[in-house]
Amino acid sequence: MRSGRNNMGRHLLPVVVIIGLLLSGAAYGQAKEDVRLHRDCIYCGMDRGMFDFTRVLISYDDGSVTPVCSIHCAAVYLANKIDKTPKTIQAGDFNTKDLINAEGASWVIGGSKPGVMSKRGKWAFAKKIDAEAFIAKNGGVLSDFETAMKAAYEDMYADTKMIREKRKKNRMKHNTGSGH
Repeated sequence: MRSGRNNMGRHLLPVVVIIGLLLSGAAYGQAKEDVRLHRDCIYCGMDRGMFDFTRVLISYDDGSVTPVCSIHCAAVYLANKIDKTPKTIQAGDFNTKDLINAEGASWVIGGSKPGVMSKRGKWAFAKKIDAEAFIAKNGGVLSDFETAMKAAYEDMYADTKMIREKRKKNRMKHNTGSGH
């Protein structure tokens, strides 16, 4: 009788694991609906799913949306579309990766963790305590959305130059590597 229970437990374990994976996949699908609908950053082409912790989704009064990978690309886009009025700006929470109200979030600027599309990181957190924990581990300065956006504009020239140089190197690698 005892060995029958052990066999049943061994057979149930894979079923429980599969159900857990399916449920977590369903939760992932719901939480990442914006990524499913808008996979790539419309500005730089980066995969917003890979950068779900920094992605930004801007919704406008006219019903259109702008999906980007980072506050850097959001700043570039907003600067180039001054006639469009944002209704909401959401950013990926660094920890949960859920979209949160960017303007009401606690932001961390700088620290030891390099940013996405930027040397100086700019990270959004739904909870101030999470931002403070990030700062304790990685450094940086607690700020708000306005300050983070200003930092994105301040960093724009250096970041754009860095991106341009990286892409040039990648093209050179690709071009020299493809002939062999």
